Amino acid sequence: MTLTDQQQLVRDWLARRNAILLAHNYQPPEIQDIADFLGDSLALSITAAKTPAEVIVFAGVHFMAETAAILCPDKTVLLPRLDAGCFMADTITPEALKARKAQLPGVPVVTYVNSSAAVKAESDICCTSANAVKVVNSLTESRVLMVPDRNLALYTAARTDKEVLYWEGCCNIHDALTAREVQDCRAAHPEALFLAHPECRPEVLALADAIRSTSGMLAYVRQSPAMEFIIGTEMGILHTLQKQNPEKIFYSPSRNLLCPDMKRISLDDIVLALKENRYQITLPDDIRLKARKAVERMLAVPRD
Repeated sequence: MTLTDQQQLVRDWLARRNAILLAHNYQPPEIQDIADFLGDSLALSITAAKTPAEVIVFAGVHFMAETAAILCPDKTVLLPRLDAGCFMADTITPEALKARKAQLPGVPVVTYVNSSAAVKAESDICCTSANAVKVVNSLTESRVLMVPDRNLALYTAARTDKEVLYWEGCCNIHDALTAREVQDCRAAHPEALFLAHPECRPEVLALADAIRSTSGMLAYVRQSPAMEFIIGTEMGILHTLQKQNPEKIFYSPSRNLLCPDMKRISLDDIVLALKENRYQITLPDDIRLKARKAVERMLAVPRD
């Protein structure tokens, strides 16, 4: 079976199940190209909640499918591979967060959406990489705890007057990008602008021409007159960037900006998920409702 045949088979099964395929920007190109919606995890889940589809297939990682289950309780949410996990999300458990909260009475917990539903349920409010500063500034308290990403917390702390305590978690892919790798890439491509994700280390962010989330990078490149870019995030996004901007040139500063969890799901896995209803992601109501409250509180923060 050719790649085109596999892709058509996925689309046929989606139609048969009244399903939609959500794909994160880091997914393999052959999945991105046939997704109903492509983007970052929270935006995808919000979009899915507004569709008439009965089934959501999430081509991403586990916490993303959980977010869809939080926001779409009336739909069947399928994650084609249960072993598509997230290093960052695994750096914190609800039990560990409860213990830390006990040490910090009255300090609100701001939780990155790249976390499990159970951790979100122990939080006061969620944030994304794009709105973390705005979310922290929306709180009345002068001191906050940000979990689980240390680098996002440090990025936020540098842009707010509040005291930001942080968890020692990270995205192992972004955290591994070094300033030297960026400097070497810039030396090789002196005309290129460097865009960095807030999950990168502070010394890497200090080299950036712009710091953006994945969606923010896509928008920045579309609007920029520049013709060359070094992209400091998982290299799966280069496919979309190139499709949207065929006249522009993109470089990855490191061969290590490749997340194996984001590449686990295949077209065959998606077909099996639709055929066999696997693997369905469900949440206990107590966790789902508390996690939803933290997400909705974030969504209520005014945008620019």
